[in-house]
Amino acid sequence: MSDAKTMQTSVSQLVGMPVVDGSGRVCGRVHEFAVDVGQDATHVQAFVLRRKGEGKKKSFLSVSQVKFPTAEDTKLQATSEPHRTLDMEDYLLLERDLLDQQIIDVDGHKVVRVNDVNLVWEPGQDGSVEGLRIEDVEVGLRGASRRLLKGLPASMVNGLSDKLPARVIPWGYVDLIDRDPSRRVKLKIEQEKLSRLHPSDIAAILEELAPAEREAIFTSLPEETAAETLEEFEPKLQKELMQGLNSERAADIIEEMDPAAAADLLNELSDEQSDAILEEMEPEERHDVEELLEFSPESAAGRMTTDFVDVPLHSTVADAVLALRAFEGDADTITEVYLVSEEGKLKSIVTLPRLLLAESGARLDTLGEGHLVSCKLDADDKHVAELFDKYNLRSLPVLGLKGEIAGVIHAEQVIAQLREG
Repeated sequence: MSDAKTMQTSVSQLVGMPVVDGSGRVCGRVHEFAVDVGQDATHVQAFVLRRKGEGKKKSFLSVSQVKFPTAEDTKLQATSEPHRTLDMEDYLLLERDLLDQQIIDVDGHKVVRVNDVNLVWEPGQDGSVEGLRIEDVEVGLRGASRRLLKGLPASMVNGLSDKLPARVIPWGYVDLIDRDPSRRVKLKIEQEKLSRLHPSDIAAILEELAPAEREAIFTSLPEETAAETLEEFEPKLQKELMQGLNSERAADIIEEMDPAAAADLLNELSDEQSDAILEEMEPEERHDVEELLEFSPESAAGRMTTDFVDVPLHSTVADAVLALRAFEGDADTITEVYLVSEEGKLKSIVTLPRLLLAESGARLDTLGEGHLVSCKLDADDKHVAELFDKYNLRSLPVLGLKGEIAGVIHAEQVIAQLREG
C-alpha cells in the first residue's frame, strides 16, 4: 500500500453513483457491492453496475479497476471496461444481504437492524485503489439519516448525519442471520463467537427473532450449546424449536441436556414425536430419560436429575476426586458428593469445599454433614421448596423405596419451578 491516506465512505453514499470511463462515457451506476466471503470477508471485491435502459442486465467492475476518488467526487472513474456479471450466488451482496436486515451483535448480545455499511477506500500506487475495506455497520439514526437524505450533496448529507450519535458494530463482531441455513454455510460466516456466548444470552438473542431466523440460528449451533440454550427457553418456545428439527438432530441435542430437563421437554411434545426422538437416542441416555418420564413433572422424581456423583461410604478424598473427574454430566451443577452403603443406600453427604480442604487420604465418612436432608420420589413441589428454604440447601437427594439415591434436585430447578408458579 502507498503512503496516501485512506478515505471513508459508505454503501448509502456510493449506491447509485455513476461510473465513467476515461472518455467520460457512463458505464453504469453502482447497484451492488460484491464480497467474496470465501476469499476475503473484509473487503468489497467488485461493484455490480446497472446501466439505464438495459433492464436487469448488470456488469461487474473490480474495485482495483477504479481510480482513487476524492471526497468531492460525484462519479467513480473506471480504468478498464466492466465485464458481464458473474454468478452472484457465491457472493455476499451488501445492499441485498445487509441493509435493512437483522444481524446479531455478538459483542452486545442483541439483535439489531442494519441501516448502512461504512467502507474505507485503501489507496494503491499512482492514484489507484488497492482495496475497499468493510469497516463497520451502522445500526443507529446516523446511518438511517444518510439514506433518508440520499440525493442531496454528499457534503450536506455528511454535515447533517454527523451531528447524530454514531452507533456502529465493527465488522468483525457481525454474524449474519439468514433464513436459509445452507446459505449460511455458503457464506462461511462463522458461528464461533455466537457459540461462545452464555446460553442465556444466546436465548435472549433468539427470542428477539422471527421464527424462521430463530430456527436457522438454533440449527447452526453445536449440539452442546444448543442443549444449554434450549434449557433457557420457556416450554412453548422449546416445543416450537424441536418441531423444526428431525428426530436424529433432536435426539443429539436432548442427549446433551440434563435428564430432568430432557424429560420435561419430551413431556411437552406429542407422543409420536417424543417416541421418535427416544428411538434415536443412545441406550444409556434414553434409559435415564425414560425413567423420569414415568413420574409426574410436579413431583420430586419429575424434577430431579439422575446426573450426580456418588462413591462408597468408606472412600477417601482421592477416590472422590477420581469420581468427579470421570463425571460426564454438567460439572457446574455438582456441589456435593454422596456417600452410599454397599446396598446403595444414602449414608452421608460431603460438600465440595470440605473435599477441597481435606487431605487426599482422608476418609469421606469423617467429612460428612452432621445431618442428612432428603425427600421421597412422590414429594410435591411445595414440600421440596420448603426443605430448600428451611435448610438453605444447595441440592436435595431424592430417595427410592429402599433408601437408595434415585436422583438429585438442585437449587436452580427449584427457582425455575417457583418462577413457573
